[in-house]
Amino acid sequence: MNEILLRPPSVAADGTQSVADGDAIASAGLDARLHAAQGRLSGGLSAVGQFLAFLDWGIHLANAPFKRVELMESAVNQWTRLIAAANDGPAIVPPASDHRFGDPAWQQSPFNLFAQAFLLAEEWWAQATDGPPGINRGNQRVVSFGIRQIVDMFSPSNIPWLNPEVIQATVKTGGGNFVAGTTNLLSDLRETLSGRAAGPQSFRIGQDLAATPGRVVFRNELIELIQYAPATSQVYRAPVLIVPAWIMKYYILDLSPEDSLIGYLVARGHTVFAISWRNPGEEFSNTTLDDYRTQGVMAALDAVTEICDGAKVQACGYCLGGTLLSIAAAAMARDGDDRLESVTLFCAQTDFTEAGELQLFITEDQLAFLNDMMRTQGYLDSRQMAGAFQMLRSNDLVWSRLIKTYLMGEREHPNDLMAWNADGTRMPARMHATYLRRLFLENELAEGRFPVGGKPVAISDIRVPLFVVGTETDHIAPWRSVYKIHLLNEGDLTFVLTSGGHNAGVVSPPGHPHRHFRIADRAPGALYVGPDEWLARTEAQNGSWWPAWSAWLQARAGDRIAPPAMGSPRYPALDDAPGRYVHEH
Repeated sequence: MNEILLRPPSVAADGTQSVADGDAIASAGLDARLHAAQGRLSGGLSAVGQFLAFLDWGIHLANAPFKRVELMESAVNQWTRLIAAANDGPAIVPPASDHRFGDPAWQQSPFNLFAQAFLLAEEWWAQATDGPPGINRGNQRVVSFGIRQIVDMFSPSNIPWLNPEVIQATVKTGGGNFVAGTTNLLSDLRETLSGRAAGPQSFRIGQDLAATPGRVVFRNELIELIQYAPATSQVYRAPVLIVPAWIMKYYILDLSPEDSLIGYLVARGHTVFAISWRNPGEEFSNTTLDDYRTQGVMAALDAVTEICDGAKVQACGYCLGGTLLSIAAAAMARDGDDRLESVTLFCAQTDFTEAGELQLFITEDQLAFLNDMMRTQGYLDSRQMAGAFQMLRSNDLVWSRLIKTYLMGEREHPNDLMAWNADGTRMPARMHATYLRRLFLENELAEGRFPVGGKPVAISDIRVPLFVVGTETDHIAPWRSVYKIHLLNEGDLTFVLTSGGHNAGVVSPPGHPHRHFRIADRAPGALYVGPDEWLARTEAQNGSWWPAWSAWLQARAGDRIAPPAMGSPRYPALDDAPGRYVHEH
């Protein structure tokens, strides 16, 4: 095993030295096992943290009698609006993002009143959880989020005899929808218990997905580096190195051929390399975030510059891979390493002060609870992460799917993005604890306090051009949070805001319907423009942002030359792409 895996057992999950006393270690281990068992029941959420948040809200509300009177008056007003809706039409309209009551059947009586009553109740609970003054702001967000999850459970769309779409399906099929739904439920239960897909797989890695031709030219304990075969007689001199997040398999950028960003770049004359991360197990528990930098980004960069005869590299990082790339680029700038020609960041945060509702899960209490969970298994499981992400958009990712699959008896038509999304990965305990605490909770990178090699790094030190992409409906890396890099770096920066979410906004090939994007350059040293002002002044363009990025890369890629060899004497070609690590589960 590589030395990055062989940390002494006395090192705690957050990177600090654990206590040496045997009794203390034993008690801490027992507590960790208890918390891990609790986490399996609570979906990874700390019950203590939730209780304290609701206690804070309840005490402040009890000490705010006039706030309670205001809520009583609001409740009477909501009933008045509901009665008026029965005669005069809708009293409240759901936001455009809420599709629960979009079917025309919901406009018929009495279903329209069911929907109106629920939306008015939902609005009232939002008022009730907004404050009262004095409550800890973090606790208020937790309460608001928690109440919203509870209220959503009682939506009439979730109740078969109140949902006209379910009733119509039942009449049409003679109850066959429930038979099909039960079959779907049993199939999903088998998949959950076995950890494997219950049905035949429509998409195969290396054939339908991750199928762009190439070779693995480097492998260590943490990564495989894939070099893609050229598709043109000449290529641009500066190669592209892609650093994906290890919270996801790399082939999000190499889905089916028509959706493959890697294939798109190769077809336009770029020499492309991509990191394929190892799917870590318990033996990787003490792997650090800096191991991912040195054994991942820097090891790959060494290989790419060797194979491409010393050419400068256009590096691209996605999500957590983009955050890691920004750390690596800042350290390289600090240390005088000038091997980068440009840096591109997809949905990658460098400042975490406005990281959206995901911040609800990043508190001192929650981190201590997660650390105990990870300590017992050595990693954070993909299903534990997926649960948190799904809760952020429960209407779209939980309830609507449950209704369609189990009440309507319908299966979603599988696509390449869904197949990739089901191929989860794990996060090493020590690395993940460092990321959540030092970057997310304490915001050390944005504040110039995150150490690399014993000295802090600063995003302001990066001197190469930056191309930064945010997506409009991203619930993992909200675009206004991604935009904050404007405050951290005064250099040449191009910012793109594209339609879609964290994944679909990036996987946006030309020809995809209903796509648009905004793009604007910020010259070095220009005055700061806030995100809302930027949005107002930057005109939307129809279509995909991929051609704009390709043109941006080409402008910095140098002359056209003969394609480099696949590998080199020092980095010989090993296996055909997509390699071995992508198959690890």
